[in-house]
Amino acid sequence: MQLNTLGLVHEFLRQHVKEGAFCIDATAGKGRDTALLCRLSGPSGRVLAFDIQMEAVDQTRALLAREGLTAEVVLDSHANMERYAQPGTVDCVVFNFGRLPGGDPHIFTRAESSVAAIGAGLRLLRPGGVMAIALYYGGENGYEERDAVLEYLKTVDDRAYTVLYCDWANRRGEPPMPIFLWKED
Repeated sequence: MQLNTLGLVHEFLRQHVKEGAFCIDATAGKGRDTALLCRLSGPSGRVLAFDIQMEAVDQTRALLAREGLTAEVVLDSHANMERYAQPGTVDCVVFNFGRLPGGDPHIFTRAESSVAAIGAGLRLLRPGGVMAIALYYGGENGYEERDAVLEYLKTVDDRAYTVLYCDWANRRGEPPMPIFLWKED
């Protein structure tokens, strides 16, 4: 396992996503999380992936095709995921907040839609379901989204969810933060 945010998130997913799971990659990007969710949930699972950029949708579909994997990849905002799934039916939701690696640095996730999407994802989770977030910040997108997400997570009902967010004490720059949520059974 790589000791970075993405490595921790992927290890979390490997521990929690089982064969037959219904998973949502709320920020498809280049498709790496989508592909991992497809492999973990297997042929009997369902994976739904969202992105607002056609470039990301195309890259995700191309990666899945190369690896012989299947997912529903949708050009839409993660804030609209409740249009595609029923409450209490999703096993796992994954987010990478920030921007598409190698893409236009002026297009990135925003506080308002990201907080709304986390709320939607929490409503979609089944009891025992999980959410993983890689929260990239700084640079072009600044700190507004990070601050809004962290403030929102403090308001999540502790009787229904457990929220853990981590910060790197000795990493230079602005390393992404890993965040993990569990919905109580």
